[in-house]
Parts: sequence; structure tokens; C-alpha cells
Amino acid sequence: MPHWTPEEMPDLTGRVAMVTGASSGIGFRTALELARHGARTLLAVRDPDKGEFARERITGVIPSARGLVEIVTVDLASLDSIEDAAADLADRTAAVDILINNAGVMVPDGLTTDDGFELQFGTNHLGHFALTGRVLPLLLAAESARVVTVSSLTHRRARPVWDFEPAEANTKESYSEADWHRHRVSSYGRSKLANLLFARELDRKAKRARVALASVAAHPGYTATGLFTKTSFSRHNRVVSGLSQFVTRATGQSSAAGAWPSLYAATHVDLFGGEYIGPRGPGEMRGAPARAVMSLVAQDESVAAALWDQSVAATGVGYEELSR
Repeated sequence: MPHWTPEEMPDLTGRVAMVTGASSGIGFRTALELARHGARTLLAVRDPDKGEFARERITGVIPSARGLVEIVTVDLASLDSIEDAAADLADRTAAVDILINNAGVMVPDGLTTDDGFELQFGTNHLGHFALTGRVLPLLLAAESARVVTVSSLTHRRARPVWDFEPAEANTKESYSEADWHRHRVSSYGRSKLANLLFARELDRKAKRARVALASVAAHPGYTATGLFTKTSFSRHNRVVSGLSQFVTRATGQSSAAGAWPSLYAATHVDLFGGEYIGPRGPGEMRGAPARAVMSLVAQDESVAAALWDQSVAATGVGYEELSR
């Protein structure tokens, strides 16, 4: 594919787009470009004050977007909050054209979601699984909807051993500090593998149901956001924190460039669902969007189907519209 930039995005006037984690980093840059191209842009954020600050930043840069940028309050670590947010959204709009599942936590201080799942798996995968399912009627009401779920290069090192059991079973007291950090990093990788498996299984189910919905996965490469420097290990270790900031700034691409794969996945006309988009540069670390490399596990349909069934059981969100 040719070198692509957001300037090539189509006019999105009249379309509704929602981005999770839109108050900062890649999510903010994604929302900014969607608004720049005319979309009614919904900032799905946990903290409404940070969401309001992001909204003001966007409309300050793009005055024409004033009135088109809104805040949806949702905590992806709470199934109740997700259900409430979906109900709120249904009161505001008849359809959602673009959903970008961008938000994520990486090696945080907290251990569990409100519902008792390991925090990274529960937020990054189960939260987005539940949100997409709750919003599905609005997506299917659109003329041609697109769901983008953001994965990571770290999915390639992950094994399909899921964190459905209560996280209290894996307490910090069971590990040395270094082993605990490695355990938490592994949990993050599993959540990102789950994101990719979910995106592809959603697309397969949509195609079987013959509905006008395409599901595409993306990853941002190595991007200079606060995600790496805000891990619990970095926050509690000054040396690690300083080194993380230096390496990230020296080698990572900007959050604006990190948003390109998501924006390409959400808007490019040549995608029909099931693709995985990431930077085209060496190691897929940086550069313009291109087709990305998936691990063999991420391509295993039986693993994806089993994860899907377990996720339905864990969240109570059944995607009935795709099984009729």
C-alpha cells in the first residue's frame, strides 16, 4: 500500500465515531483526526474532567468541531459502568458508524476490576468485549459500521492462557518483585493477544450473519505515550522510570503517528474486515500504516472461538444479533 497520512481520510460528516481512552495519548490523537474530518466524535473516558479537557483541546484546534465532540463516561473495568454507558449512548444517537477500542492499562498498581478479573485482561479485553456487544445494536443500525480494536506487538510473545479466574489467586506476595513485574507484563501481553483474537472472531461472526459490520485490528508500534512510563514498576523505581522515558522519547514515534494505524483501519475503503494494521517500518515499530504480522496463535480460529465463548460467560454479553 502507498505511504498514507490522515490527510487522505475521507470526509466523515454525518458519521458518528466513538474512541475509548480518548482523553490522552493515541486515543486523543485518534479522536482529534476524526473530528477534523467532520465526524461527530464521542470521547469515551473514565474521568469526565479529563474528557472535558480533551474536548476543549480538540475544539481549540478545530473550532468547526465545537458541538460535534461529546463525552461518554465509561469505566472499562466495570461491567455495570459499561452497561450504563451503552444505555446513555442509545439515548443520544440512533447509530454508531465507527467504534475504536483503544483504551488500555499496562502493568498498573491495581490488581482487579470491579468484577474481580485481573485488571489488564478485564479492562483491555473483557471491557472492550462487553462495550462492543452492548453497542452492537447501534453499530448494526449504521449503513456500514467499522470496529477497530487496538492490539500490540507484545501479543506475539503471549500464550493463550486467560485470566478469567479471580485475580486474588495470583497475589503479589507469591512473587519476588522482579518476578511479579514479569508476571504482570505477561498478563498485559495476554490481554493484547485477546484483543486481536476478538477482533478477528467478531469479523468472522459478522460475515456469517451477513451484517454490514467490519472488524479490523491495529497496533501503534512503539509510540511515545505515557503507557510505558506509567507502569507500576516505573512509578516506584526512579531509575526504571528515567530510563523508560529516555528510551521512549529517543526511539518511539509520536502519539500522532501512533494513531495512524487506527485511523487507517477505521476509515480506509480498501479494508473489508479481518485485517491487522500496524506501522510499516523495521520491526513494525514506526512508520506509515501497512498490513501487520500476527502470531500463529492469533490466527487460530479455534482459540478465538473458545475465548469468545468464555468472554460471553464472563461478561454476560451474548452478541445475540450475530447469532440470529
